Amino acid sequence: MTETPSETRAGFAAVIGAPNAGKSTLVNALVGEKVSIVTHKVQTTRFQVRGIALIDKTQVVLVDTPGIFKAKDRLDRSMVHAAWTGVKDASAIIHMVDAPAYLRVLNGDEPTSQDKLGRKDTDAVIEGLRTKGQGTPTWMCLNKVDLMPHDAALQLISHFSAAKVYDEVFLISATNGEGIDTLQAGLKAAMPVGAWLYPEDQAADIPTRLIAAEVTREKLFLRLHDELPYNSMVETENWQENRDGSVKIEQVIYVRKNSQKPIVLGKGGQTIKAIGASSRAELSEWLGRKVHLFLFVKVRENWMEDRARYDIQGLEFDV
Repeated sequence: MTETPSETRAGFAAVIGAPNAGKSTLVNALVGEKVSIVTHKVQTTRFQVRGIALIDKTQVVLVDTPGIFKAKDRLDRSMVHAAWTGVKDASAIIHMVDAPAYLRVLNGDEPTSQDKLGRKDTDAVIEGLRTKGQGTPTWMCLNKVDLMPHDAALQLISHFSAAKVYDEVFLISATNGEGIDTLQAGLKAAMPVGAWLYPEDQAADIPTRLIAAEVTREKLFLRLHDELPYNSMVETENWQENRDGSVKIEQVIYVRKNSQKPIVLGKGGQTIKAIGASSRAELSEWLGRKVHLFLFVKVRENWMEDRARYDIQGLEFDV
């Protein structure tokens, strides 16, 4: 039986924050399946990924955005622009913070250089919310609270409440699910009454070819975490449906320097074979059929200045 609009709610919730705060992990947890890639690298998410969560009769479209940080080049500017664009038309804004990392900086407890950058980026988000988040329910989500004592969480609540930006503070662990039910209740109440925006069985609003490229990019970064810059990219060049129900996918991994190509290939091609095998397995499970995946590596030094590459990912070029 189809629900009538008066019985249902639907709306958008923007998930923003500094790089590596756990935004994609939270979106995947709320949706109940993987719709956004997760790696140890900062700035993994490059464009808006819309994950669709069902909470009883409420459909919440979670806009997973790139991390907000100090932009240094065109790609950075496009990513930050995409993040703030995700705030527009949202019925709720979730600001994710890596709580233990921020606390280490706040208390001078041997913070890493990445911790310090995270605090600067988080504080910049707070300032941005003063203008860009006005009139929209804005929540602070302190993530990874399972890794810190309760009194430390109270210290952070007091610190962020003083900013007078947030309507509510949630304590969560996106990884183990702690506090997620409370956040779900908040999201359910914040969404406006209305018909669902997507079919009940749809988990994400992102082109299939782009999801396939993202899966491979995740495997690339997980395999070469310390060796490959984050500004490499993967593009699905060909998608062929076969008569036997399988699919042939051809993808290109673009790197910016000739010296990076052998890193991706590995000795005797072993590295790219391992990346391909891992990606193929996940794509086969996701699509529910056999996948023939072929990966190629090309050097394109100036891909970050190529408008077409941005158009494919739904990013603005002229920002």
